[in-house]
Amino acid sequence: MSTDPDQSTDQPGGQITRLPRARSGGDRALQKGQQTKAAIVDAALGLATHIGLEGLSIGALADVTGMSKSGVFAHFGSREELQISVIREYHTRFEQEVFYPALSAPRGVARLSALFDNWMKRSSIEIDSGCIYISGAVEFDDRNGPVRDALVHSVLTWHTAMLRAIEQCKEAGQLRPDTREEQMLFEIHGLILALHYEARFLQAPGAPERAQAGFHHILARYGAQTDAAAPAAIDQAPRQVSTTHRE
Repeated sequence: MSTDPDQSTDQPGGQITRLPRARSGGDRALQKGQQTKAAIVDAALGLATHIGLEGLSIGALADVTGMSKSGVFAHFGSREELQISVIREYHTRFEQEVFYPALSAPRGVARLSALFDNWMKRSSIEIDSGCIYISGAVEFDDRNGPVRDALVHSVLTWHTAMLRAIEQCKEAGQLRPDTREEQMLFEIHGLILALHYEARFLQAPGAPERAQAGFHHILARYGAQTDAAAPAAIDQAPRQVSTTHRE
């Protein structure tokens, strides 16, 4: 009889069948702990979008989740670790909603447009709540430390993806050869920042439509005149993006 921990049993012909190891109580406890931590991070993200990363506290989360302060603290160890977990979760959701769906579009202007459209859709939702990337930049722009580092890393990861999409437009001949990728990204990012300022702070009607029009103006300005696909994408009428302004 085998003494293998996987509980092997001898079978006729010398074959060995391995029986699955029973799930231990420790495994179940670990799974439950991970689920609890995920629930806490979800609640923390909901709070952070409204009150900012700096507004997060172990006590506030204990009230929202119905847990004890010690119970919440046990999953993170510090408020700083909690804030970093929220940033990572926000980035994961951002990728799932903005980046990955756009990969189904062909490389070039079509994919870049899909990235911007998805970014706009998420921004239109966040007008009523808040964007961790934007509010976090205001809170941590003049600070050093791991929370700021995690936030910067997430934003730069997104910028790198956008830069690569712009480079692919150039490689496809859909942008002028002298296009500076960093400048084009700067202008596109500026549209999103202006959208949040006008729609969330000034509550100006029509801000999403102006942001879409701005994006198409950027494509027209940088577009290669000899490319047949670019004008079709550039000449599209700006899509209507609905958003609900706060009362």
